[in-house]
Amino acid sequence: MNKLTAMATLDEFSRNGRYVFHLRDLEKIFSYESPRALKASIKRLVDSKILTRAVQGVYVYEHAAKDSYILEHILKTMRRGEYNYTSLESALSQYGVISQVPIGRLTAMTTGRSGEYKTPWGVIELTHTARSVGDILTGTIQTNSPIKFAKKQTAARDLMRVGRNTHLINKMELADA
Repeated sequence: MNKLTAMATLDEFSRNGRYVFHLRDLEKIFSYESPRALKASIKRLVDSKILTRAVQGVYVYEHAAKDSYILEHILKTMRRGEYNYTSLESALSQYGVISQVPIGRLTAMTTGRSGEYKTPWGVIELTHTARSVGDILTGTIQTNSPIKFAKKQTAARDLMRVGRNTHLINKMELADA
């Protein structure tokens, strides 16, 4: 595939708000390519700065208009099939429960495995939760973000369970929840 064909196809997706792709997505979008040719095409697109490799197997289309939730889009793409939600320091800072604001870092809970992933846009830190799906759904809300967002009490509970940075919690802010 040539660059113009790839850009035209990816432009169509970006007009619909989609600019983060898993390798499996690209395999389906460009299904007429053999696996070997697709690998070479993706390498050319990355070298030309049309695609940027966010993490292994996840690519961001650089010519798309991006929103402020790029880390959440990357997380949603890399952990499909898992329940993921913004929590811990990322959520508590937005609620004003902790005064420090994580810059360039997204802390989230996941039903998948824990891990830390460095991307060109920041770090995604995932912490495993064994909570039931029902508990996750009742403890989160849907915002403009592509992934769910922990309620104040849920984020505080998650931070206490993880046991880190608990000294940052403003008990007065947490008391009104």
